[in-house]
Amino acid sequence: MSIRWKVTALVAAGAIAAAVIALISTRPRTISLRGAVLLKNVDPRKQSPIAGVSVSVADDLASADATTDFSGLFSVRLLPWVVPKQDVTLRFRHPDYQPLDLTVSAGDELYLARMLPAYAVEPPAPGRPVVLSHLVVRYTVESHTATNIGAGAKAFEVPNMGNVPCNGHPPCSPDGKWKAAIGGVSLDAGADNEFRNARLSCIAGPCPFTRVETNNYSKGGRTIGATVRNWSDTTTFLLEAEVFRPQISDAIQRLYPILFGEGLNFTLPASAEGASIQAELDGQEVIFPLPPDAALSWAGCEVLTNRDQTRVYRCELKPGYVFKEQGGE
Repeated sequence: MSIRWKVTALVAAGAIAAAVIALISTRPRTISLRGAVLLKNVDPRKQSPIAGVSVSVADDLASADATTDFSGLFSVRLLPWVVPKQDVTLRFRHPDYQPLDLTVSAGDELYLARMLPAYAVEPPAPGRPVVLSHLVVRYTVESHTATNIGAGAKAFEVPNMGNVPCNGHPPCSPDGKWKAAIGGVSLDAGADNEFRNARLSCIAGPCPFTRVETNNYSKGGRTIGATVRNWSDTTTFLLEAEVFRPQISDAIQRLYPILFGEGLNFTLPASAEGASIQAELDGQEVIFPLPPDAALSWAGCEVLTNRDQTRVYRCELKPGYVFKEQGGE
């Protein structure tokens, strides 16, 4: 092969390589829309995450539909030809909530969708609503070294506003992009007492965009606490634990669920067995066994089992029932 042909071949090969590099560098980046679905309410503490919501994109602009998990999180990947800042419409569907279409600008923001229940907020007429009061969750554990003398629980908020650039002014989101806030809480069991089976759960707000910063509760003790980093809108957390007095045994455990609006929240430890809810219905005491799917005649519940086998319960009253603390007689 002559020198001229060698030079020509090298030039051609270089041109092909340059074209391939240019094609790769100009290929559009696939955009994923990530966010959370919440119950619509003016009170951030009542914006419970909604699981099982079908999320799609209008005009078939996504590679596949998505379904929200227990924390309300969703993520949909747009097709390659959707460009940044292009308007797309997210569609949210759930049989228990009103359909919601939300038009957003394609990008890497945190997208929050707030849905309204499909049924009327007021109990259906005629008839007076059934009033529930004095709710107590009861369960048993195999413990013979201490007695449960009560329970401690405290809800706390981490106020923040989402999609605000951090610009290098901490606290920020883990990737340094969004402005964040850090909040926390502590509990004291009192002299000669100690907390056990402590657990921390996010019960309202955009839970997927939070992270536990300090864990001073899982080992128990007289005082427990936790701090949380939040880089989206305001979130609400619940810290719960049983109070024990050492060296006195009692297998029956009790805790008081947290009530927000029509919602009921509590968390059971991994060792909990035979759980039930004791309540008064129009003044009459009734005990409701809590089955694995948490199906109750007066509330619809969702259950999440964490990796440590603790179980998080989130329930909403059915039409025709009210909590006494929320205006019942």
